[in-house]
Amino acid sequence: MTQPPPPQSKYIISAIEATSMAESQNLTIPQLLPSLVKSAQNLAVPSISKFPVGAVGLDSDGRIFLGANMEFHGLPLHHTIHAEQFLITNLAAHGGGPKLLYVAVSAAPCGHCRQFFQELRGISETQIVITDKDQEDHVYKPILSILPDPFGPYDLLDKETPLILEKHDNQIFLKDQNFIVQNEKTPDLSNGVYELIIKNQESLKKEAFAAARESHAPYSGCPSGVALMDSEGRVYKGSYMESAAHNPSMMPLQAALVGYMVAGGGGGYERIVAAVLVEKEGEGVLVRQEETARLLLKHISPKCDFQVLHCD
Repeated sequence: MTQPPPPQSKYIISAIEATSMAESQNLTIPQLLPSLVKSAQNLAVPSISKFPVGAVGLDSDGRIFLGANMEFHGLPLHHTIHAEQFLITNLAAHGGGPKLLYVAVSAAPCGHCRQFFQELRGISETQIVITDKDQEDHVYKPILSILPDPFGPYDLLDKETPLILEKHDNQIFLKDQNFIVQNEKTPDLSNGVYELIIKNQESLKKEAFAAARESHAPYSGCPSGVALMDSEGRVYKGSYMESAAHNPSMMPLQAALVGYMVAGGGGGYERIVAAVLVEKEGEGVLVRQEETARLLLKHISPKCDFQVLHCD
């Protein structure tokens, strides 16, 4: 399927552009990062806290990635996407890595985010600066200094298990299921949207399955992925990403919404017209995403057609 070309992202700066920006200001690239934090904050959607947070990271291939907090008014607070989680999801979805070298944040990361950072290999070597604490010379310090004696992946996994930013290929297989548009008789899907979903159903299924195969789920063994489609036929996928401490885990729908934002999904969530979730089913499955994904989608885009496909 040929999709319309996405607009240039505000959330990713190429290595060439980053070098040019730094040289124009007579700075090193790490010195450049704090000056971009305000731009990241301007991308935040803090509909509950009214407290915009921005995070900017430099990865080991020279690109700069931005992240911002996303909140969902009227939903439980655990649906919130923190700026640091957004940043890491952005990195993972766009081939960032294999390491995050430097990160600048507008405010001290909460414990939730400090914990989520632990899912990156070599994170103890990452340098961080908190711009609202150090307005003058922006001195970096090891990220380990803000989370001493961490609990992380190596407390539960062997050191060969891939972490976030590393290649995952979960050996799952999609069950033979028919794709049926749930809202087929609903006038909300008129004006060509129903036809658009039918036309792109195989692409949605394929992308959701790919996201599930790429997900980081070593603690539950329950990989899952989501694909979203907007009203122009563009598809955005998101992979489930677990944390050793469980609660900071990133739901696949949250990750897909990050992908939607990064790719230029302006105009509001109501432009999301279809979603597919791929996950395991059965009594032995420890983690299920369907109900929480259904709640979030129903709230942000009530007319969105939502399908759940199962894998083994």
